[in-house]
Amino acid sequence: MTFDLTPEQDQLRDAVRALGRRYGHGYFVEKAKAGEHTTELWAEAGRLGYLGVNIPTEYGGGGGGITELAIVCEELAAAGCPLLLLVVSPAIAATVLSRHGTEEQRKRHLPGLADGSQKIVFAITEPEAGSNFHRLGTVARRDGEGWLLNGRKCYISGVDEAGHVLVVARTEDSATGKLKPALFLVPTDAAGLTRSKLDMEIVSPENQFLLYLDDVRVPADALLGESLDAGLPALFAGLNPERITVAAMGAGTGRYAIERASGYTATRKVWGGRSIGSHQGVSHPLAHAAVQVELTRLMIQKAATLYDAGRDLEAGVAGNMAKYAAGDAAALAVDTAVQVLGGAGMTTEYGVATLLGAVRAGRIAPVSREMILNFVAQHVLGQDKSY
Repeated sequence: MTFDLTPEQDQLRDAVRALGRRYGHGYFVEKAKAGEHTTELWAEAGRLGYLGVNIPTEYGGGGGGITELAIVCEELAAAGCPLLLLVVSPAIAATVLSRHGTEEQRKRHLPGLADGSQKIVFAITEPEAGSNFHRLGTVARRDGEGWLLNGRKCYISGVDEAGHVLVVARTEDSATGKLKPALFLVPTDAAGLTRSKLDMEIVSPENQFLLYLDDVRVPADALLGESLDAGLPALFAGLNPERITVAAMGAGTGRYAIERASGYTATRKVWGGRSIGSHQGVSHPLAHAAVQVELTRLMIQKAATLYDAGRDLEAGVAGNMAKYAAGDAAALAVDTAVQVLGGAGMTTEYGVATLLGAVRAGRIAPVSREMILNFVAQHVLGQDKSY
């Protein structure tokens, strides 16, 4: 057993850290508050190969795995630039395409995902069903040689930045007459696809949308994979990378907040010429948060290693645990940083309160901590399913 990264992974971490710090949290906040996107950072990360580290080399990627992509997510977040679309486009969409797309779909989309010139977002959540695909109301029906899609989706990230959205719908199984999940690559400018921006109390350059699909017509090759049988495995293929990379982003955000707070408390002097960090009432909460973040990083490393080894069931457990731990650790780290900075913690200048909304959302999405506890109770502890 080893906890050391390979030399290549160490180099990747150092390089991404340097890139993130050149932009920094000030850039991230400025873009978010101006209603703009982190276009320059995304383009440079793509040009340097960081967005495609988990994409096979034959499609222009780095040939690595989710371990490498988690490094990218964590280090950009640790520099104050947590990019949500890293989770959506390289982690979910690229993984699903690599594992279950047709060769034509891989050739058409993966090179652009690798170099950052293309983004594909993911649409599963619905107003009534949440992420319970058994209750999805979005339905795809045969329409001649193609398909006709109808339904609604909510909390869909980055639609305004993407050329395609990977829509999870349900189709009728001709053998059983029952509805089964299928994924469709839908152009974001398709006729009948409209969107409405959701106002969120989160400082983020990425926007959230409601999507409306009203008789959206797509060709036969918009169906992901060779047949409808690819739908269910393709859907699950994206869930573990999503959990792991979201957790990595949370761990990086926690590191960023602790670093900002520690630098302040080590130099801030109020009573008797001693730094406020010399008082245990200040240093112990920061140390506790640092422990929680480091424990989270260990679980992320375990989950990513299991996933890249093809041990999907074990990676599912570890990935959910990592996501749970990261949600709590990031929220704790940012809240603690705000507290020890006092009034300065609530200013934009000091750059920690700007993350409060995002880390709170990390305990809800993309899967709530309660659903993770349900998963662990059922699959680890052997309890009856509770829902």
